[in-house]
Amino acid sequence: MALNPAQGLPFLPGNTFRDPTKSSFHRSQTLDYKNGYALPRRPRVGIGQDPLLSNQISQSELNQLATLYPTLIYGQSRPSPPVDFIPAHVAFDKKVLRFNGYIKQEVVGSPDEDYRVRPVVICYYLEDDSIAVMEPVVENSGIPQGKLIKRQQLPKNDHGEHYHWKDLNLGIDLCVYGTAYRLAHCDSYTQEFLESQGVVLNEPEDIPSDPYIERRAQPLRSYITPSDFDRLKQFLTMDRKVLRFYALWDHTDALYGETRPVTIQYYLVDDSVEIREVHEPNNGRDPFPVLLRRQRLPKQTRTSGDSFPTSVLEISDKEVEEYLSPKDFRVGETITIMGRRFLLYNCDEFTRSYYKEHLGVTDFKPVDVNMKESVEKKKEFPPYNGFGSLEDSVQNCLSLIPEPPKKDLIKMLENDHKVLRYEARLNSQNPQDNGRRFILSYFLSNDMISIFEPPVRNSGMIGGKFLEKTRIPKPGSTVDNPQYYGPEDFAIGSTVEVFRHRFKLTDADKYVLKYLETIADRIPEDTLNSLRQRSKDTLQLQEHSNQLGEAQSL
Repeated sequence: MALNPAQGLPFLPGNTFRDPTKSSFHRSQTLDYKNGYALPRRPRVGIGQDPLLSNQISQSELNQLATLYPTLIYGQSRPSPPVDFIPAHVAFDKKVLRFNGYIKQEVVGSPDEDYRVRPVVICYYLEDDSIAVMEPVVENSGIPQGKLIKRQQLPKNDHGEHYHWKDLNLGIDLCVYGTAYRLAHCDSYTQEFLESQGVVLNEPEDIPSDPYIERRAQPLRSYITPSDFDRLKQFLTMDRKVLRFYALWDHTDALYGETRPVTIQYYLVDDSVEIREVHEPNNGRDPFPVLLRRQRLPKQTRTSGDSFPTSVLEISDKEVEEYLSPKDFRVGETITIMGRRFLLYNCDEFTRSYYKEHLGVTDFKPVDVNMKESVEKKKEFPPYNGFGSLEDSVQNCLSLIPEPPKKDLIKMLENDHKVLRYEARLNSQNPQDNGRRFILSYFLSNDMISIFEPPVRNSGMIGGKFLEKTRIPKPGSTVDNPQYYGPEDFAIGSTVEVFRHRFKLTDADKYVLKYLETIADRIPEDTLNSLRQRSKDTLQLQEHSNQLGEAQSL
């Protein structure tokens, strides 16, 4: 029976061939490398082998070999090979010098700030001497932030030189593309690297704070010690207790001002004041009784200076030093509230008892405030300026949107197309005006006068319309109360002054006498007699001319 030489077991079914004393299960190598060549490995000395073939060296031999420097027969030994060259991109890979700095950006045209401090981070890459400048992003800053200068070799001067890590130090300005970056401090690795290369670092600096950011920063909350006044006790004891004063609001110094009765109510529960109007039946006012809503009224406020603008009436509690209290309301005195004067002339019974109990006031003398009838001021119209008619100017004073003056429609309908015509001569010292004949027409519908000059050939005067239809005031009448010419003023032989031109009436048509006799009760007797006499003279002249004509025909 064959036996297993390793275990001494027969090759029978069920027997194992694994060596239980084996502890290394790796696959052993069969080749060794020497000077770049693969050589077969020498086997170890095993059981049954010759021990002289094994390389067994004692400890003393090993120590001797360690200190032995063999010398060749043919000269010195060759020098050891140089150290392998390591390129910069391998030696300085991922090695970065990091500086923290800032720039001062000038702000033009802003009254709040002159400059702005912007912190930056400057990274120097030792691998290729490139530099990158980045600004930390601030949320909602409104400024484009992030990478200010991408990674590149930055020029140092105009001679083509670039910045090197030997040029960097703390407390210096790094001028790049017209911008000065101040290097404030660096990290620990940068400090160790520069010091190992013999660079003496300056003292680190602090990045200054931005004045605009500091001004916008919210101040710390200040806590005020609460007062010892018990609001709950005031509410429980003074609820529904109201001091009621009867007062008069006097604003007669204003345009259309008057004195109006009001009621001032002071609520003791929260020291608030309310003012209500007293409406009378049919007073013509809107039904809004509250003149001032319920609120606390400031008595004294802190002034912010004469130059501080005050355009609103809202005052915060911090600006008020003292509010109105019951001791500020006295019967018979005038109190000013919101710029309005109120005369306190009386109060109710509860108010009297409260003042007597808490303030010790017992002198309550009601003031007699019987309303006096206001004297109506007479409205006076401004003087007439001469533009347009007087009636049109008066309409501007009667209403905001002037309307045309009202006309007497019945008079216009009854006297429509009724015209009184007179013949007149111009009374002038100029000899050229002698012999000029005018027709003066008086329109009964609107009491206007127009003057027409009949043209005369070869007279040298241009005839036609001399005066447009208008109302002519009498001489000596005032501008505010003018008196105009009427039919009763036009007597034959009388002089009519029309805007500094004097006309003498010489004749009238038959319709004038016929019309004036119908209203003889309103026409002076002298005017009628002059017209009658002129009519008789005209008839006699016509009869005389007729007789002369008949005599000449015979």
